[in-house]
Amino acid sequence: MDITNIPLIAAVTGLLGLIIAFGLYMRVNSVKIDNKTVADITEEIQDGAMAFLQAEYRILGIFVVAVGALLFVLNDVETTLAFFAGALASVAAGFSGMRAATSANGRTAMAAKNGGQSAALAVSYNGGAVMGLSVGGLGLLGISLVAFWLGAGDSAGSGEDAAASGLNIIQAAAGFGMGASSIALFARVGGGIYTKAADVGADLVGKVEAG
Repeated sequence: MDITNIPLIAAVTGLLGLIIAFGLYMRVNSVKIDNKTVADITEEIQDGAMAFLQAEYRILGIFVVAVGALLFVLNDVETTLAFFAGALASVAAGFSGMRAATSANGRTAMAAKNGGQSAALAVSYNGGAVMGLSVGGLGLLGISLVAFWLGAGDSAGSGEDAAASGLNIIQAAAGFGMGASSIALFARVGGGIYTKAADVGADLVGKVEAG
């Protein structure tokens, strides 16, 4: 196999993963919620989670811009742009995963009621798979596009040109990974805080309602 075809294979694989993720998301949403209480709770959970995610990403945007400016000064334009691309890919994966997970909450309950344990497992598994496939798909697609942008598929040129191109690709790939990891790291910490706050709130509400 020609090594110059690897970025193309990675791009096609990443795109295929995103298509499958979208199909699973649509399958989860095809489950009808015919209970008003479950529908209301699902909507409130989704609204709260998405509002938190938007607020968190606004704060992280400042961090990304600051680090990007530092990379621009200390490194090069290609690495800086790849860093921003990685951050945007991570944001997109976070939004798609959060929306799929919160949509699957109430639908898992309805599937358990109407179809039993196996139906509920299928809905919850599909909802979680959206996030995993989005991360893998966007990562592969993003890295491969960065490689294409910097000439990974071009087999022409001298040995020195090929070495310089390879070094640029490695640096840009590191920038892409740094951008994606930065968003994911802070989102994980913030998400844990949000989850713990929700657990404490649910515990307090349960105690109040129980008297």
